[in-house]
Amino acid sequence: MAYSDFTLESVVPTFQLEKVDIAGLFSEIEPVTPSEYLTTGLAKKAPLATAIGTEKARSEMIVADVLVELLEHLDRGISLFSGIDFSVDIENGLTGVCDFLVSLSPNQFYLEAPVIILVEAKNTDVKLGLGQCVAEMLAAQRFNAERGNDIPYIYGASTTGIDWVFLKLEEKRLHIDMATYQIAQCDRVLGILSSMVAQKA
Repeated sequence: MAYSDFTLESVVPTFQLEKVDIAGLFSEIEPVTPSEYLTTGLAKKAPLATAIGTEKARSEMIVADVLVELLEHLDRGISLFSGIDFSVDIENGLTGVCDFLVSLSPNQFYLEAPVIILVEAKNTDVKLGLGQCVAEMLAAQRFNAERGNDIPYIYGASTTGIDWVFLKLEEKRLHIDMATYQIAQCDRVLGILSSMVAQKA
């Protein structure tokens, strides 16, 4: 079993999570104004990625740009990884490659704890990425604990690049924001991601 084998329906009982659905869990977060570079880039790339219609295009042209903007906004005080193997607990299926993950460590050459945000890119339906994202969040929780670097919350996002759904894991309590944010609200997306890094979401 691997991250990609999990659905939301399977990951919750498998790991005995308490699932809490909340409308607007992140709605009070202050927006972060995107740079002109990101705004211009998204105006060009988002329609192209949508037209190409693959996860790879959406991941490379939209999601990566948003996360690099987050990195720059935080003066590279965090690190960003894409497509790396993050096999933490093979016996329980917490194994595989993550689309994107963010660590609170500024070390960019190898992954250090604490891992704080997992982002799963999907082609057409954000709901399809929720189970996989939750499994990766659980792995991050274990990865951090094994290294003595526990943090209260692990965050996640399932996204098509255009649509973003955000999650929060606190011990065994899984919060899922029922609101879907659009890339047209890029300032809201960046604000939520920034608050996650600050552990204020």
